[in-house]
Amino acid sequence: MPINILMPALSPTMEKGNLAKWLKKEGDKVKSGDVIAEIETDKATMEVEAVDEGTIAKIVVPEGTQDVPVNDVIAVLAGDGEDVKAAGAAPQQAKSEAKPEAKAEAKPEAKAEAPKEKAAPAPAEKAPAPAAAAPVPAKESAPQTNGHARIFSSPLARRLAKEAGIDVARINGSGPHGRVIARDVEEAKSGKGLKAPAAAPAAGAPSIAPSMSDKQILGLYEEGSYDLVPHDGMRRTIAQRLTAATQSMPTFYLTIDCDIGKLSAAREEINAAAPKDKDKKPLYKLSVNDFVIKAMALALQRIPEANVSWSEAAMLKHKHSDIGVAVALPFGLITPIIRQAETKSISAISNEMKDLAARARAKKLKPNEYQGGTSSVSNLGMYGIKDFTAVINPPQSSILAVGTGEQRAVVRNGQIVPATIMSVTLSCDHRAIDGALGAELITAFKMLIENPVMMVV
Repeated sequence: MPINILMPALSPTMEKGNLAKWLKKEGDKVKSGDVIAEIETDKATMEVEAVDEGTIAKIVVPEGTQDVPVNDVIAVLAGDGEDVKAAGAAPQQAKSEAKPEAKAEAKPEAKAEAPKEKAAPAPAEKAPAPAAAAPVPAKESAPQTNGHARIFSSPLARRLAKEAGIDVARINGSGPHGRVIARDVEEAKSGKGLKAPAAAPAAGAPSIAPSMSDKQILGLYEEGSYDLVPHDGMRRTIAQRLTAATQSMPTFYLTIDCDIGKLSAAREEINAAAPKDKDKKPLYKLSVNDFVIKAMALALQRIPEANVSWSEAAMLKHKHSDIGVAVALPFGLITPIIRQAETKSISAISNEMKDLAARARAKKLKPNEYQGGTSSVSNLGMYGIKDFTAVINPPQSSILAVGTGEQRAVVRNGQIVPATIMSVTLSCDHRAIDGALGAELITAFKMLIENPVMMVV
């Protein structure tokens, strides 16, 4: 029988991917382990290997296709001795058989909704006021509380809204009793059918101010005065994760100044003495950020109670310091991770970071190279930024924002003298790290970064 090649799930959270490139064509023979295609996720481009031997009978999804759902058939493989043409016809037949089934699935929902429309009270003034009082079957309610009133929506509508990155609570429902159904989500994608900003909540009820709809935003600008640039998968993921982080994570910030005079001198001396390869190029060139990564990793080991992640059931107390490092890309931001950074030399961290950053810009990172981590570092010093606050990347509980090192006047022994000072700000998840604990962590970092010799003993 023909073997279906499916769109793989390249990470635990992946639901769709873009088929960037086919490396094999129809009629090519492949064996297990051969790279046959390149798949783009929201963060990286990864190679897909064949798991069976045979001949590519049919490419179902052409290269360049976006948003291909996980487990969809992307190609068909004919096994040894099979008729390649017959195998290639199989996916077309499967598609034609699938269509009636999809229609059949849609009909029950339509039938289920139709009687309820008849049962709804005709005169608006006699309609029952409290929606919660009207009994609704469990299958239909599927409430999306989100801290607000119950939102009734069909399972299909919830899935489509999630895929589109739209909060189902913001969609006007056209189904019975205001239920959100699939066609409402399709309208919402174009900016139609979205609710206006909600009225002020009842006293004492915490809520999050709703964002403006696309239609409201576009209405503020003259038509033709802007270009619409569609969001790619990475930008949508960044928006969703960081919005969730700022809305659900109680965060506080601690800022401290670090004297990096000794570090600057040590860095220059180490780089000058770096061994060279056969082409007379230094085997490493340390940056201030390399020292920052190492210092943060060791600080977490010295204050292990801060090397944690919050979960509702328990606190995850990490044994190693896996430090994520923010890398700016033309199309977004990614945070590759230096695993067990506390065990590595600064030169090893430097070389590993250069490799990760280069592959991040080429979208060649594997999911395990940017997912997880116990804390992160974000450095904007190269842009001349004095200090800033960074958003924590869940499930981490902290992130260190690093500013530029600059000459400032300081007082030493009663005298005003120049010093190279670098301001750093630690963002902490208050659920996992209390104020005093955060202060201990940033103080431990300061001690290490100001005395770099302590990082090599």
